[in-house]
Amino acid sequence: MIDVQRLRVLRAVADNGSFSKAAAVLRLTPSAVSQHVAALERSVGAQVVTRSTRGVTLTQAGQIMVGAAESVAAELQQAKQQVERLSTGRVQLTVATFTSGGRHLLPGALPRLMAAHPSTVLHVREGEPEDTLPLVRQGAVDLALAYHFDGPLPVGPGPGAGLRWTPVMEDPLHVVMEEGHRLAARRSLDIAELSAEPWVLGCLKTEAYLRRYAQQAGFEPDVRGTTTDYFFARSLVVAGLGISLIPSIALVPTVPGLRAVPVEPPAPARHIGVATRAGRDHPHVTTLIEALREQALRPSVGSSALPVALLEEPHRAEDLADRGVGHLVGNPVCPDVGP
Repeated sequence: MIDVQRLRVLRAVADNGSFSKAAAVLRLTPSAVSQHVAALERSVGAQVVTRSTRGVTLTQAGQIMVGAAESVAAELQQAKQQVERLSTGRVQLTVATFTSGGRHLLPGALPRLMAAHPSTVLHVREGEPEDTLPLVRQGAVDLALAYHFDGPLPVGPGPGAGLRWTPVMEDPLHVVMEEGHRLAARRSLDIAELSAEPWVLGCLKTEAYLRRYAQQAGFEPDVRGTTTDYFFARSLVVAGLGISLIPSIALVPTVPGLRAVPVEPPAPARHIGVATRAGRDHPHVTTLIEALREQALRPSVGSSALPVALLEEPHRAEDLADRGVGHLVGNPVCPDVGP
């Protein structure tokens, strides 16, 4: 018999990379964590972690057990919600979102959800996809409004199975510059034309993405400023520090004195969608996803955002590789802040 508590401990070890860090999260001693893992290894008859001076890594057996731990946690959470629904008649729905998606997509979609399901008790939490997608797998949130660039979904340690990805919209990045800039009147720009420009960026992920495109164009971008706030980045562009690369939905509201110019194909873009657990069809979740896709079609979301609500069917996270998706560029993390 596999002990659920030992699975929980293993998941904490996988999330934190060491016994000591997992112990701090679980409020146990490192020795107790080690004992739980050793007991789990005895019960499954296989080594689940590899120990070294740099921490611990999961073995193949350990990855399987972490996947099982997440499934168990999700099942227990769902059972708890069902019992609560029986006793209160209310449905608890927890939604995770990145900041600009939460600001420009989620508020317009919530009225339809509440009109269709007035007994819903809604909880919203903010976070980047690498933080929120594992929570979907674990059952801690019901769905996550998230994004990725041209790499796989950042689902965290362990197998990527178990997530269903429903596309909401394509969110192309634009070059933002002062209205008086020599290239401001252009209808579109090639990244190679910007090799001599200084840059101010509103997200470390965007910087990594720019560097990749710049490398393909044969130059090294001169980055003068990096922030974690797209609105702050646009303020620095107004101040004359440089130009920027900003997603469409983060261009609202507009800033006087600036011009946003589309990038010529192959144009960089964020792929925005909703992640849910595969095989968990929930009417409240379905309603909210439909409302988010409708909201993405509204002009107020972003003047150049391209909805893809009717172009693609939902697909599982592990299928992204079959669609020509490569590896995520770098591992920078930043909160997607700003308007």
